[in-house]
Amino acid sequence: MSFKNLPTVLCLLVTTSIFSQFNINAEVRPRFENRHGFKTLFPNNTDAASFVSQRTRLGTKYTTENLNFYLNFQNIRVWGDVPQLNLSDTNGFGLHEAWGEIVWSPSISLKIGRQEIIYDDSRIFGNVGWAQQARSHDLVLLKYAKGSYKWNIGLAYNQSSENNTGRELKTPKTYKAMQHLWLHKKWDAMTGSFLFLNNGMQTPSGTKYSQTIGTHLVRKAEKWHIIANAFYQFGKDPANRDLSAHLLGLETNYKTTQNTVLGLGVELQSGNDGGKPTQTENKAFTPFYGTNHKFNGLMDYFYVGNHANNVGLLDLYAKAKFTLNSKSALTGFVHRFSAAADLDKKVSNQLGTEIDLVYSYKHSKEISLSAGYSQMFASEGMELLKGNTDNNANYWGWVMLTIKPTLFSSNE
Repeated sequence: MSFKNLPTVLCLLVTTSIFSQFNINAEVRPRFENRHGFKTLFPNNTDAASFVSQRTRLGTKYTTENLNFYLNFQNIRVWGDVPQLNLSDTNGFGLHEAWGEIVWSPSISLKIGRQEIIYDDSRIFGNVGWAQQARSHDLVLLKYAKGSYKWNIGLAYNQSSENNTGRELKTPKTYKAMQHLWLHKKWDAMTGSFLFLNNGMQTPSGTKYSQTIGTHLVRKAEKWHIIANAFYQFGKDPANRDLSAHLLGLETNYKTTQNTVLGLGVELQSGNDGGKPTQTENKAFTPFYGTNHKFNGLMDYFYVGNHANNVGLLDLYAKAKFTLNSKSALTGFVHRFSAAADLDKKVSNQLGTEIDLVYSYKHSKEISLSAGYSQMFASEGMELLKGNTDNNANYWGWVMLTIKPTLFSSNE
């Protein structure tokens, strides 16, 4: 698609806004990071990585009585990845979302195209918003919502290009076919969801399907807030091994004062002894399309492009959130990590302890600032897991500015 005609398209949409609702929103999000042991243990004789990445977005939404239509263009860059007198960007512009939603009735609609999928706490399906590029899917989504009930049915089928013969998918890290069902119910002080995911990964011997089934529960009281996850995976992994894996999670939060919330939690994801499946069985749970940066420590040592089919994880954690004033807050986490399966007969299953601190400041509706510092105190088990025995400090710091203005709204 050529972007030379984009201003003309936008002008036409603005003209039609007289008879409907039309919005244009934008986002500029630069983030500075200093990585000295991010995702993996820091090796000897190397320098820390420091850079500024930036996400720039332009979104347009058009709404009538029976149609919702949305486009979201984005550019992802690292400052300095193109020269100042550049002819074209290294990454260029991409289409993060492009969907139309046909509204048949107040309760039923059909949403089709490239779109984000976010369910519950984003454990299995999330938009991975921390990553500058984020995640979106090409699919058809049938939606129902009435009163306290919601359900979604999603269908996806992927192909690398328009071919005259063959159905081989060459796009990396992408499912060949996917179907899911999400049911949600809300009560006075509790919500519950049920999820079924049928995920097909293409292999040279055909598409292998795994199934994930489970529930997400939330119980809220005046001061207590309890969250529970329980998921089981079965079927076949891409290597045609029998899959039998599970995820169990429980978190409780207590509001001690008007400005302080304390929390304790545990999450267990099953894994394989020695970090490798057998020839016939795989016991490692895969959280698939969730926002994994949100879970198991902000330094992304687990399940963020890594740790697949490994020893699993037992994460015991505590957290505290302090609301400093109407615009700012400070949040802290302490994670104690262990392997869920036997790591090695000669080494303890203890992997290490991670401390995360995040400060957030909301300057206005359109402008916010956040900053964080994390440090990993690795155990011998982590050294074995990551294949690095260098004795170095492992830390990560970042500062992020988010500017999200509404450029035009027919509602204003």
